[in-house]
Formats: sequence, structure tokens, C-alpha cells
Amino acid sequence: MKKVLLTGISGYIGMHCAVELVKQGYAVRGSVRSVKKTDAILNALNKHVDVNGKVEFCELDLLKDDGWKEAVAGCDFVMHVASPFFSSIPKDENELIKPAVDGTLRALRTAHEAGIKRVVLTSSMVAMLGDVTGDTNINHESWTQIDAKNATAYLKSKTLAEKSAWDYVKDKEIELVTVHPGPVYGPTITNNLSGESMSLFKRVITGELKQMIHASINMSDVRDVAAIHVKALENTAAANQRFIVATEAAHAYSEITTLLKQNGYNKVGTGVAPNFLVKLLGLVNNEMKGMMPYVGKVYQGDVSHTKLVFNWQPVPFDKMVLDTAQSVKTVLDAR
Repeated sequence: MKKVLLTGISGYIGMHCAVELVKQGYAVRGSVRSVKKTDAILNALNKHVDVNGKVEFCELDLLKDDGWKEAVAGCDFVMHVASPFFSSIPKDENELIKPAVDGTLRALRTAHEAGIKRVVLTSSMVAMLGDVTGDTNINHESWTQIDAKNATAYLKSKTLAEKSAWDYVKDKEIELVTVHPGPVYGPTITNNLSGESMSLFKRVITGELKQMIHASINMSDVRDVAAIHVKALENTAAANQRFIVATEAAHAYSEITTLLKQNGYNKVGTGVAPNFLVKLLGLVNNEMKGMMPYVGKVYQGDVSHTKLVFNWQPVPFDKMVLDTAQSVKTVLDAR
């Protein structure tokens, strides 16, 4: 059984990757910041797949070398999903950029030194936004200009981490595949609603969040994101390429609330916040400031390359939204 080092296994995408890896016959060594989390992770995974003897853990820090050499020992692939994320903008952008870049390079360097032939890296569509003014022709060759006026610390961290990865592998005997989701939604495995994706749906269906921002982008189902990560491990045609994994069309955030309202979520507000108000709040609120690259803009990503290489069809937008809402509702009802 081939073994994969999966960094950030406890995260939203990481948990789905672990489920998909086990389903597809791989063994998993998942990295956590503290092994105290492992019982909860195993319990959550076991509700979806039989993890007996197929999942083990190691402690890793993106900013420290400790344990990395031991973590890759005996592994066939590395799936680097772990990355820092702040919904609001930190005072010092290097709080995001340094761990993102250093962690990526640490994962690649360790994999290369161990003789691992392929690394799959979780990047993002935010590394592909051009001059961050609403580029409607994003594809697998697009890059975010980090000196653009609207480029936030998060956009810079994802872009610089990925660029550092490509720079590292270009003269080495190791293959890299990068996976680029848009905003990621879909069911929770851990029942944790505090993350960015689950929190948005929780606030919407409980009526706490009455208005969405005016913005459109391709959105991603976490199950698609995990499936492509796993398919990318051994697909020969995927070597050294970038893949957008998202809906075929860009969707407005207001489409989420409209769909939920139509499907019986009666507390949902369907308003759209005026652009000027969001921008005004962005001057004093770091979370709103983090939304500035998207307000009033449309980002249209082309997923045809991904569909062709992986013979893949995205989960439909409606199914993604309704499955996410049902997952969140189930957790809330159980509390």
C-alpha cells in the first residue's frame, strides 16, 4: 500500500483528502501541530471510511525542521495542504507570507532529499488573479501580480508560496502539481463550524449575516478539491502543471442566499451590501479589508484543462450549496 504524507490533515480540505486517500487505497501519515488532536481526527474519519491501520500521525511545524525527515520516511508521495489562513489581514503581512513560503519549501526540500518523485501542493485561485481588478479570463497560466494595488497579504502568501515551489523544482528530479480552488464549500467532516467556509454558511442560515458582498468567482466543492489532489498523485499527464478545481462558471455570493431561501432556509437574508459601504468598512475592519480584491468584481476561471486531464466534472453549484447548508444545519440541530 502506497503511503502519502498529508500535511495539515486536521484542516477542512485536509480531512477530505484523508478520506479520499483511504477510499482510493492509500495509507496516510497526517501531520498535526499537536498529537493531542489525533483521537478526534480518527473518530471523525471513521464515520466516513475504515481508517484502521491506514492512518498515522506526526507532529510538524511549517517554520521548523524538526520531524520533517522522519515524517517523509517510507512515504511515496507528499500532499502539502497545510497553510496559514487569516480571514482578516494581519498587521504584519509576513505573519502569513513567511510560514506559507517557508513551509512549502520545507515540504519540497524534504521530499526531494528523501527521493520522493511527486508533490501535490494546495494553492488557490487567489494566486491567479492577474492585476486583481476583475480579470475574467483566469486559466492555468495566470498569476497574481503581488505588487497590484488590491493584492492582500493572503493573495501574496499563496502566490509567493507557489512561485517559490516552482522555482525550487525547476532544476531538480521531482515533479510538482498545484491545485487551485476558489472559495471552498461542501460538507464538514469534523462538525467544526468555526472555519471560514462553515462559519459563512452558519451565519447565513441562522440569519446573522443579512447581506452578501457584490462579487462573483468560481466556487469549489471540497469533495472535488480532495478528489483532484488524490488523482494528481499518479496521473502522468498532470506532472508539473497547475489545475483550477472549481465550478465551470463564476457565481455571485448572492446566488448562495437566493438558493437557500428558495429551499426553505427561511432566516436567510438575500440582501447585497453596497460596494461603497464594504469599502468604507474596509478602512477600519481588517476582515472587510480582506474582501477588497473581490468587491464589485467578477473572476472567471477556466476549468477545461482540469476536466480534460482528469476526465472530471465539477459537483454542480446547487448541490454544493445545499449539501453545505444541510451539513451545517445537522451540526446546529445536534447542539
